[in-house]
Amino acid sequence: SFPCFLVFLGMEKLIVCAHKRPNALCRLICFPWAGGGTSLLAQWGKQLSNSVEVFCVRYPGRETRLNEPFAKDMTSMVNEVTSVLLKELQEKPFAFFGHSFGSYLSFAVALHLKEKYGLEPVHLFISGAHAPNSEALLPIKSISISDRKDEEVIEYLQTVGGTPSELLHNEDIRKRLVLTFKEDFKVLQTFSFEKAEMDIPFSCDITCFNGGDDKPYDLQGWQELTSGDTSFYELPGGHFYLLEPSNEIFLTKHITRCIENAGL
Repeated sequence: SFPCFLVFLGMEKLIVCAHKRPNALCRLICFPWAGGGTSLLAQWGKQLSNSVEVFCVRYPGRETRLNEPFAKDMTSMVNEVTSVLLKELQEKPFAFFGHSFGSYLSFAVALHLKEKYGLEPVHLFISGAHAPNSEALLPIKSISISDRKDEEVIEYLQTVGGTPSELLHNEDIRKRLVLTFKEDFKVLQTFSFEKAEMDIPFSCDITCFNGGDDKPYDLQGWQELTSGDTSFYELPGGHFYLLEPSNEIFLTKHITRCIENAGL
């Protein structure tokens, strides 16, 4: 029927599943960083055990969605992910992994799923991000990213790493990267979360990863957001510590173990 076809088209656009595992017990949905694509996290599918199928979310304005307008705010991204993935998320258990911008988006999607559909991940994996209820997020709102010169953004991207330097040498690619980063950053500025006095939104375990040489993150607030366990792991490297092969092995093994221990 027609609506099914529309959802199929939505999946084709939004989700990269490089290693299909229809019999997997659980899905890991990965949310990339600002300016990022799906190439790295989609490949985690071959490193996680056969019991886990990996979906990587592709944001508008890049890769096969290059001709689509960028998202305008966090709510529209949350709504797109939810509407496209709802059927999949209802049919078998799922976990979320997000890095940086992707952490905030994954949290916002998880919150929406819990409030509207009573669904929640079996585990939330957060990387390189403040707790969503932290005051450390406030300064982000006041940065006027549109006024920042391309050179400043490039300098920032070079400092944090994560972008192969050969890409930054090509002017067209460089311009596109800067634009994509700025647009994702504007979306991040529309993210807000006010924690009510008593209401603990989640019951799943939350694991926070970060690079030891990255700037420090305010992570304590994550503990207030779940009645499950919260754990913290610091790995060697900067903001893009997860691109180091040894860290990637640790992450994929640890994530597999946590998901399998969730008693699926």
